[in-house]
Amino acid sequence: MSQVALRDRSAFEQLYRATSAHLLGVAFRILSNRDRAEEVLQEAFMNVWNSAGGYNPGVATPMTWLINIVRNKAIDAVRSGKTERNSTVALDDEGMDVADADGLQPQELLDESLVKVNIDRCMSELNPSQRQALALAYYRGMVHTDIAAALNAPLGTAKAWVRRGLDKLKSCLEAAGLAA
Repeated sequence: MSQVALRDRSAFEQLYRATSAHLLGVAFRILSNRDRAEEVLQEAFMNVWNSAGGYNPGVATPMTWLINIVRNKAIDAVRSGKTERNSTVALDDEGMDVADADGLQPQELLDESLVKVNIDRCMSELNPSQRQALALAYYRGMVHTDIAAALNAPLGTAKAWVRRGLDKLKSCLEAAGLAA
């Protein structure tokens, strides 16, 4: 822990590899949602990186200290309403308007509607935070810092929502035969 306090990246990586699976389980038991548990774990490790100098071996073992950080972050997420139900903000439908399909043949209209159905289905499989972050990025043109501000979330969390959302969306669309 003292090496992490000195900003030793390899010590931090070793700490992460040795503890992250157990700590993810702690967060998951509180939140009952893997994506949110991963986000809380990420936030907790950011705390560890920034406050490792405050660790006191006379008070707790490193694992106990880490568990308390993750547990407190997870409880804060539940209490503050940053769970999926409460982390979304209203979007207007203007950005989702589709141009009129004049001049398309029936088969083209069918093909386009099947693509739209698959995109809608894949989007619905994302958690609300990921869906909201992607909507803000692609329909409103927001960058990560704007998304974080709009969703009242840490920058790293907003980045994770976008990245994980894109990864899930890509996998789902590929499975539906809509490779990008």
